Amino acid sequence: MQKVMFYCQHILGMGHLIRSIEIVRGLIPNFQICFINGGQVIKEFEFPTEIEVINIPAVKTDAEFTELRPVDDNLTMAEVETIRRDLLLGICDRFKPDILIIELFPFGRRRFSFELIPLIEQAKSRGTKIVSSVRDIIVTKQNQQRHEEKVCRLINQYFDLLLIHGDPNFVKLNLSFSRLDDLNCPVHYTGYVVQPISPPQILLEQPLILVSVGGGRFGHDLLECVAKTAPLLEAKVPHQIQMFTGPFCPEAVLQKLREITCNQNNITVERYTTNLLAYMQQADLSIGMSGYNTTMNILSTGVRAMMMAFQGNNDQEQATRVAKLANLGRVKMIQPTDLDPEKFAHNIIDYLQHKPTELNLDLQGVVNTAYYLQQLVDRPLIAAT
Repeated sequence: MQKVMFYCQHILGMGHLIRSIEIVRGLIPNFQICFINGGQVIKEFEFPTEIEVINIPAVKTDAEFTELRPVDDNLTMAEVETIRRDLLLGICDRFKPDILIIELFPFGRRRFSFELIPLIEQAKSRGTKIVSSVRDIIVTKQNQQRHEEKVCRLINQYFDLLLIHGDPNFVKLNLSFSRLDDLNCPVHYTGYVVQPISPPQILLEQPLILVSVGGGRFGHDLLECVAKTAPLLEAKVPHQIQMFTGPFCPEAVLQKLREITCNQNNITVERYTTNLLAYMQQADLSIGMSGYNTTMNILSTGVRAMMMAFQGNNDQEQATRVAKLANLGRVKMIQPTDLDPEKFAHNIIDYLQHKPTELNLDLQGVVNTAYYLQQLVDRPLIAAT
């Protein structure tokens, strides 16, 4: 069986990890997988039992992406860099992958070049195919021209395939990266990567409003607004509000939310669930951020949604995605000025009466990714699409 080494580094949220693992699930029938997790370990997160998972010393960042720092306070960043690089080279030498998939790099994660360039060069020296796996919208840089020149140079020097996990009929990568035509390797849009829908479960007897903000390192203002809105909704809608703060939510934020809602019967605050998609299937309304995976869950379940964009570090990825969905009538976009309990309660009541527009997007990203990777190792890809 052919081997895939999959490198994933999440530094703020958990979206990169979730998307990467869904891709991996689609590869399990035909590939032996070694998955490298470079981000903070989420104790409750469920990895497929069929794969080898290696958690290398974790690295995280602040909400403005100003610096990288070890999750383990006993290590310096310089020590972590050395340990991680040596580990990755050792894993590659032991595992001997036929394909090395690197999530996001070189469109992002270039601060991890200290380990990725040596890893790529070692893998290529033994004939491993190198693949870049990216979402539909990438973060633009202050000096975008210089950034794109570096991306082109790295792709053309090292990579055999670029997979874009999106639907070009909705968003093309050109929107955030203008030099796609200058890349020499084959480029394929796979469709969106979504989590599989299971048979519906009844998790609550009452109608449900679901509130979630991904990993939980940001979105705290939205969570607090919903918590303060709950009393205004209790007499007006029969819904139970189920809030998940995310596994990385600071303890002080979680405790504040529990204090705000301690006397409220219509809202429950929890940190994390491995069953978020089942809650979303049951919900009448989802309230949250507009990251890739949350958006895909909304599209696959058909739930109506109110979504707010993360804009730290002047990141326009989520704002771009939610604005397009709002313009198409699929979701309601939450502005920072909407985060007033009275106004927010009115918007929730109003939007519960709204019927979202149905969109016909390609959600076959898992299947198509597996196909393109199998083609890569079976025979050369004939043409880019």
